[in-house]
Amino acid sequence: MLRFGLCCLFREQPIRFRQTTAKALIKLTRRERLEKISLLCLANCTSLVAALEAVHAFRIGAYRIPSPLLPRYTHPEVGYSIKDLPDASAIITKLKEANRLRQQWNIRLSFHPDQFVLLSSPNPEVTRKSVMELEYQAMLAELVGADVINIHGGGVYGDKASALRRFRENFVQLPERVRSRLTLENDDVSYTVDDLIPVCKDMHIPLVYDVHHHRCNPGRLNISEATEQCLASWRKSGRGEAYVHLSSPRDGWHSNNPKAHADYIDRKDFPADWLALDATVDIEAKAKELAVLKIMRQLGH
Repeated sequence: MLRFGLCCLFREQPIRFRQTTAKALIKLTRRERLEKISLLCLANCTSLVAALEAVHAFRIGAYRIPSPLLPRYTHPEVGYSIKDLPDASAIITKLKEANRLRQQWNIRLSFHPDQFVLLSSPNPEVTRKSVMELEYQAMLAELVGADVINIHGGGVYGDKASALRRFRENFVQLPERVRSRLTLENDDVSYTVDDLIPVCKDMHIPLVYDVHHHRCNPGRLNISEATEQCLASWRKSGRGEAYVHLSSPRDGWHSNNPKAHADYIDRKDFPADWLALDATVDIEAKAKELAVLKIMRQLGH
């Protein structure tokens, strides 16, 4: 059966994730900085537990954890490790509680790093920072039991073949706990499903198929063919249940900007091929849990 996923935030539920800026932290002493960060991290990990309780109550089967759960963790000037924090023990306890609830309720957890996380960049410094961010998210993924860290191919940089070659070279250098969770998603500008499938096949990386991106940037495959390529990549990787993304255009498909996401999913945008899948469908809609619940009702889930 289909498993529907909520992405990070809530529209109506009183669950919030707190952040701070490096600029604000730099003004503080090291001790003050760690005390402030520690409180934010503990609050966010407490919110994570509340988020899992909420999605379970809604019978939503997957949850995408906000990437900055531990704010500014990899920042070059104000970065830290969990053991540096005064509330380290309580933070770890909350993360383990989240893992326990995930197992108890069979909730699939994932991460989706920001667009600045790139393995195809020609700039070694960008790659170095990207790897640091992926290692941070893999550390969290181990603690909470998340099985997916999903990224995009990145930029083309004037030469798509060279960019994908750099991706391959950097992928094999990643730590195992990153490689074993990494997935690759087609995007709405640069990389189509057929661009990425050779990399996914060769490197045993599952493809996360975003059908909205495909409709904006289709390449040579139709939706049925792209869906099958996605499923095949998950089978070959041995990583279990496939992952797909769904959203609808805010201003309609014939607007000047069909890439922007709508508040809700248009039922007509749900591919008929997906109705019989055993897969996770992340709903990328601005109305958050309201959008997930609406499409679940419309589809009889």
